[in-house]
Amino acid sequence: MGFDALTTSFAWSRYSKKLTAKIERPHNVGSFQADQSEERGMRMVVGTEGTLKEGNVVSLYWLVDKEDGVVVDAMFQAFGQSALIGAAEVTCDLLIGKNYDQASRINADLIDKQVRDRSDEPAFPPDTIPHLHLVLSAIENAAEQCTDIPLAESYAAPPAPADIGEVVEGGYPGWEKLTKKKKIAVIEEVLNNDIRPYVALDGGGVEVLDLVNDQEIKIAYQGNCTSCYSAVGATLSYIQQVIRAKVHPDLTVVPDL
Repeated sequence: MGFDALTTSFAWSRYSKKLTAKIERPHNVGSFQADQSEERGMRMVVGTEGTLKEGNVVSLYWLVDKEDGVVVDAMFQAFGQSALIGAAEVTCDLLIGKNYDQASRINADLIDKQVRDRSDEPAFPPDTIPHLHLVLSAIENAAEQCTDIPLAESYAAPPAPADIGEVVEGGYPGWEKLTKKKKIAVIEEVLNNDIRPYVALDGGGVEVLDLVNDQEIKIAYQGNCTSCYSAVGATLSYIQQVIRAKVHPDLTVVPDL
């Protein structure tokens, strides 16, 4: 990672308005102390990436539930460009409520989508990607300190996004042989990467209720989606289109209204 890429300043006009607000008024700045984690019965881990010499360094502080590996609170300290502060702030919001395995699957695109003003316009300028990668490396460092904590039995780790690919011709490899639990995990991963970030921008959510006969995905809408007319129109059509392209062409998505 070049020195120039990390130290070049950025015009604020190139940030999205949502990202600018996060940078100007961060609420996750700070750290945890060992006694605080002990009082709450949590494990404290710190993931750090970057150096002062390079001009950008970030530390992510997690309080992790020792029973199921869920991040119950997250804060950060950062020194460097405004893009790094914004990325760390958004990341802390994303981390809370996720277990360390889910946290390790957060990517730059997901962070960016949280603060876009428009779904088709990136919030972070292209030349700020090195700062996003610093934060992602800090996540990896923190997650590695949690691998001895058992995850909840109900949690099925989904395949990495790279295994799913952009569009899977003929369906996800080996789909027919996967267990129902694993199939739902594949569907959840596609929802997390390609559907939920967009739905969340409008204050909505999507929950998988069941997979019936390996073909019918029953979903429930959350938040603003429950009262949106497009929940049975454009939104539903988009969800089904993505699922069929990235999971299996014979799947049908049915909302529980």
